[in-house]
Amino acid sequence: MDAAAATSSLELAEEIAPGLRGLEREAVFVRLEQRYEELIAGLEWFVANGSAEEAIRLTRALAPFWQSTRRLDEATDWFQRALALEGGDNAVRGRGYVDAAFIWFLRGDDGRATELFARALEVSRSLDVPTVAALARAGLARIELRNGNLDEARRLCVEAHRLSDAAGDPIGRSSAAHVLGVTAQMRGDLQEARRWMSERVELAREDGNFGAVGLETSNLAMVERQLGDFEHAEELLREALDNFQRRRDEWAYPFALNGLAAVAVERGEYERAATLIGAADARIEEQGVEWPPDERPHYDDTVKVLEASLEPAEIERARTAGRALTPDESVGYALGR
Repeated sequence: MDAAAATSSLELAEEIAPGLRGLEREAVFVRLEQRYEELIAGLEWFVANGSAEEAIRLTRALAPFWQSTRRLDEATDWFQRALALEGGDNAVRGRGYVDAAFIWFLRGDDGRATELFARALEVSRSLDVPTVAALARAGLARIELRNGNLDEARRLCVEAHRLSDAAGDPIGRSSAAHVLGVTAQMRGDLQEARRWMSERVELAREDGNFGAVGLETSNLAMVERQLGDFEHAEELLREALDNFQRRRDEWAYPFALNGLAAVAVERGEYERAATLIGAADARIEEQGVEWPPDERPHYDDTVKVLEASLEPAEIERARTAGRALTPDESVGYALGR
């Protein structure tokens, strides 16, 4: 590996990795796996030679791949090594801090995530980078949500949305709209949640980000369920789960499974709900992540209803059956195939 080959690996990753957001995600995974050793060799060369900007860019390009393939340890290791290098473009470093913080957030390490989001915010203030400013605020808001500080989460995201809207920045606006929708749902303002989530779905469709479309559709389904429209909620969740499976986005499976379990409880289908909860448990454990703050309450509520409606042995039997399902089998069960 030399400078030219390392640069080639960076160009390759930045060319094909954005395809992970689209419907042809599985084909992109295949290409990344086939060239993975080359990409890592390029990353090793950049780190060994102190090429901070290139190392951060390549790490950022590979982050969605690591996340989706449950290689969070690898992701955090490379982010630490790349961000420890001195020099490079500070705007690139700011985005690196944001992406690294999100990985730590998924792992449940709020302390490290907060530190990195704060560093990103410092960069945005010194350089006036609206996207980094909005993403960092939305990231800090996610942590406030996990800690139950809904007012502070909303304040951060309103500011993030205002900054990105004024700058004509759809990336920051989309992130802010997502967390504003989640916050409104957790505050019990379901009409406001519907408005923000619908905005986020629209922005994601315009951007061709079908991963975000699927996730926000799943979130919107939770709101529709709480508003009493169980049929629409199930329709949205089935659409989201079909999206996830088409894209081989197994990381997102538990969110739709959790939603469908909540709908099943509303209909009195307790054994089905317990099986879906078991399948969701297995997917979360496989990935080594924590339930996001907006998903956890729905999960806990479903479990409470099951504990009040079924005998412990019945719950355990159904949850065990759900845990035994493979990812694709869990989707098949959820969709009634």
